[in-house]
Amino acid sequence: MSTDPNCIFCKIIAGQIPSKKVFEDEDVMAFHDINPWAPVHLLVIPKRHIVSMESVTPDDRALMGKMMVLAPKLMADAGVTGGFRQVINTGRDGGQEVFHLHMHVFGGPRPWAKG
Repeated sequence: MSTDPNCIFCKIIAGQIPSKKVFEDEDVMAFHDINPWAPVHLLVIPKRHIVSMESVTPDDRALMGKMMVLAPKLMADAGVTGGFRQVINTGRDGGQEVFHLHMHVFGGPRPWAKG
């Protein structure tokens, strides 16, 4: 599995940086964002270091599908019932700040701080 020793998300996966984890299996991890924009703001990340959506290949179909179908379960587990939003920022101009592929999952009553 590829990792980047300088990547904050790789360090979270390795247990070097604490997180408020809500899900983990052999492929993905989900945890609460430390600067939430909504009442529930989770990040879903692959455990393998993938820089961004620009780096995703056809071989990543199952991984990407797993991330997408995990979101509704996580929101239901968090008590979100009125809908939610999934966002993947790609590249600097796309708003990506951490260059390890990650999906934001936002939910809870509005108004949200951002988005």
